[in-house]
Amino acid sequence: MHIPDGFLSTEVWVSTTAAGAAAAACALRRTRTELTRPQASAAALAGAFIFAAQMLNFPIAGATSGHFLGSALAAMLFGPWAAAVIMTAVLIVQAVLFHDGGITALGANILCTAVIGSFVGYGVHRAGLRLLKGRLQAAAPFLAAWTSIAAAACGVALLLALSGAAPLGPVLSAMFGWHALIGIGEGLITMAVAAYLTERRTSLAPGGALA
Repeated sequence: MHIPDGFLSTEVWVSTTAAGAAAAACALRRTRTELTRPQASAAALAGAFIFAAQMLNFPIAGATSGHFLGSALAAMLFGPWAAAVIMTAVLIVQAVLFHDGGITALGANILCTAVIGSFVGYGVHRAGLRLLKGRLQAAAPFLAAWTSIAAAACGVALLLALSGAAPLGPVLSAMFGWHALIGIGEGLITMAVAAYLTERRTSLAPGGALA
């Protein structure tokens, strides 16, 4: 999922850096007013868990990699804005300390993982809770996680294609195909965590989607 340095054109990485920084700043401002201190501590713990899970990478064609995302789970627990902050922090630590994802591509990775992943996962989960009835609602977290990781992968493929790093067809097929499989595992894990937390309490923050 992480885009390394050298794969985005100057126009793309400059524009995505600006857009990613703006999105992160907006998310941080919103999160400061939405989370209490105990909720912020819980969000930090969730970020540590997601960071550890993301360290398991699966190589994909074109020097990119696939891994568990965690954006949908974070959004379900804390809301999409807080999830975007959590994922941004994870991406910054990975890029700066572990060279997992390029510095010039950090804005692009934030847009795909933190923004697209969080908001798509949150929206799909909300829609699933409204449209599915009875026991079928238990599938909403699975659908949210699977759609979240698939959408983020498609965002990466589009940016690589816009940069001329690879034709859209092959890179989209590779990214979506691999992450569609990874998304099954992530969906099952997310569904299990959501079921566990729903039994004991609802959202950890006002913007959370667990209900």
